[in-house]
Amino acid sequence: MLNRLVLRLENLFFSHRGLVMVAIALFTAAMAFFAVQLRMEAGFEKQMPTRHEYIQTFQKYRKDLFGANRITVVVRARHGSIWTPEGLTRLYQVTQAVTFLPNVDRQGVLSLWTPNAFVNEITEDGFRANPVIDGTITPSQVTPAIVARIRQSATNGGYIGTLVSHNGDSAMITAELNERDASGKVLDYVQFNHLLDEKIRKPFEDAGYEVQIIGFAKQIGDIADGAKAVLSFCAIALLLTALAVYWYCHSVRFTVLPIVCSLTSLVWQFGTLRLLGFGLDPLAVLVPFLVFAIGVSHGIQQVNYIVRELSHGHSTMEAARSSFRGLLVPGTLALITAFVSFITLLLIPIPMVRELAITASLGVGYKILTNLVMLPVAASFFNFTKAYADRALEKRERRSAWLRKLARVAEPRNAYWVVALTGVIFALAVWQSRDRVIGTLQPGAPELRADARFNRDAVSIASNYDVGLDWLTVVFESAGSACDNPAVGLFEDDFASTMKSEPGVVSVQSYPAMLRDYNEGYNEGNPKMNVVPIDSGNYGGLSAEIGRIKGYMNKDCSMTAVHLFLTDHKATTLNRILDDVKQYRASHLMKGVTIRLAAGNAGVIAATNDEVEKSELPMMLYVYAAILVLVFLAYRDLRAMVACCAPLTVATFIGYWFMKELQIGLTVATLPVMVLAVGIGVDYAFYIYNRLQLHMANGQPIVKAVEHAMLEVGIATIFTAITLAIGVATWSFSALKFQADMGKLLAFMFIVNLVMAMTALPALAVVLERLFPRRTPVRAPGLLSH
Repeated sequence: MLNRLVLRLENLFFSHRGLVMVAIALFTAAMAFFAVQLRMEAGFEKQMPTRHEYIQTFQKYRKDLFGANRITVVVRARHGSIWTPEGLTRLYQVTQAVTFLPNVDRQGVLSLWTPNAFVNEITEDGFRANPVIDGTITPSQVTPAIVARIRQSATNGGYIGTLVSHNGDSAMITAELNERDASGKVLDYVQFNHLLDEKIRKPFEDAGYEVQIIGFAKQIGDIADGAKAVLSFCAIALLLTALAVYWYCHSVRFTVLPIVCSLTSLVWQFGTLRLLGFGLDPLAVLVPFLVFAIGVSHGIQQVNYIVRELSHGHSTMEAARSSFRGLLVPGTLALITAFVSFITLLLIPIPMVRELAITASLGVGYKILTNLVMLPVAASFFNFTKAYADRALEKRERRSAWLRKLARVAEPRNAYWVVALTGVIFALAVWQSRDRVIGTLQPGAPELRADARFNRDAVSIASNYDVGLDWLTVVFESAGSACDNPAVGLFEDDFASTMKSEPGVVSVQSYPAMLRDYNEGYNEGNPKMNVVPIDSGNYGGLSAEIGRIKGYMNKDCSMTAVHLFLTDHKATTLNRILDDVKQYRASHLMKGVTIRLAAGNAGVIAATNDEVEKSELPMMLYVYAAILVLVFLAYRDLRAMVACCAPLTVATFIGYWFMKELQIGLTVATLPVMVLAVGIGVDYAFYIYNRLQLHMANGQPIVKAVEHAMLEVGIATIFTAITLAIGVATWSFSALKFQADMGKLLAFMFIVNLVMAMTALPALAVVLERLFPRRTPVRAPGLLSH
């Protein structure tokens, strides 16, 4: 039935090849119209796994807690101190500029110049809160005497280390961003990043003052700017691929053809994304070009098949039709496997990852048409001389000569040794990769290099301020009002005290800490009164004062918060602190009080890491299940299932080991690469095993069948892997660290999968044939039985 279907498709496409090419050209033109409208889009909300416990906590109390989506701007005097009239004037100007940026929550802007920065003072009339800088003072009125007074107020208010650096050379402004404006329009982070440079950095940074900016908006904007360089590196990879293909086939037409077909599917992919209303996320910008690599891989196999048929004396039409028949089954199986691999990314309930899954799946799905239909049909229009065919045959024989030695892995004695060695490597890779990290392994923005401006700013701010740049908010929910029950404050205070000593915690800000400070202030600054009051009346009165400050409690006092400011958001730091919080939650119980994790930007990152970790194993199991099912449907042989999948599994764990050694964490950016590696590995396995099965069906013994299979597709497979590895290796020079890491990882995985396909797969096939002899003749795969 499958044979008849493919023969019908062959006759349909090649009998109407002109019409097919015109239809493809028209569709490509239409998709190109929409593709050019595709824009890079980022979103803070898209990073969140909405169903996760941490994100539900964050969403429930986001209006009452510190916003996780904030920007931090620091004005630093390059020489001397910020405590000068000029320094405070510059701080005022930057504060005003930040306040009036679009999508900034103006009530949430905090600076020495904003009225929400106040000093609590004890007077004869009681407790009084005065702004650090009086509202009647303007920058033009700032004199050295007023500067000294402001400095004293900032010191008394506890703002040294929070709004002013310890060495006094800089001051901080923080602002929370609303992702949607009043009309519901979503913030364009790429454009907003440019606005930060144009409105904040360029006007106010000069020889006297430096302006440092960090936050999600700045980070994702810098990544988007760096992602534009992806095009140049992909162009380099494209050029290297074209030169290599030309060296392989010595034909300009065969060089251009697979590249044009892969680019065509890229146009279709971008156009469809635009029609679906998606943009291209900066963290997913590599995915279309990874799919492009899959297309080139299949294209080279098609060229190899056609050139081989030409060298046997067939016409171009016959060679193209033969290529269509011979590669439709293994090519479709490989692409369907890659399609399923990317679709499994939908298991991760993060909107950005799901968009990525759709992006990648569209690209792979279109490859079935462009690489398995368009390419051979287009090739049928070419005409080649007998001399070219003879030269192609001569080159093929010359290049394949050394493969006869490699094919000796199929000799029974060698095969057992190769399988045993593969088993040892697999065990070692599993052992070495057992403690690989889910999440980031570097502080700052791991997508950017350590010397990037964003990371340099982040390091500078973290080293000069007590408040860490990453914070984890732990919420205490009370059945009643926490403001009427001192026991809640005492319970929370014990938790905060315990967390202060945890490695990775820079400082702790909390509701009970505020109670302590206010209680001391109301008692004439007596340090003995720096405790949580146990008198309910006093306790409730202080809570009312704290309620004026955002971030520590909600209006009905059913929620109070502890903010843990961290040294960084590395996975090891987050996991250790989260484990400690969970352990405390399990061992310290209070009736009517629930400890909930977690808000803050570290809570969002931790939730993302958790979802990636939870989804990884099921996702990989689904991918391998799909591969096993497809292999069985194609070959109806359990030996084929083991021979194709076992080497792939070994390569995957070697990849995990490689990631661990290079300190590349498994994140939403690296996960698609590992999925792609599985797809590429399956490509190699299907093409080799397909020829092996054919020769065995024609009566050849397994050892000879392996030799012929490797002679026929081995050179194309080796050539494809090395060419693609060299191309993506150029990404190592990218300004984006995650692109450089992906280049190294991809290049490594291309080569590892190649080695596994050319050694472990044939050796395993031989061992399985000897251990489980066949009782019936080998069945030719698909159409190849003709």
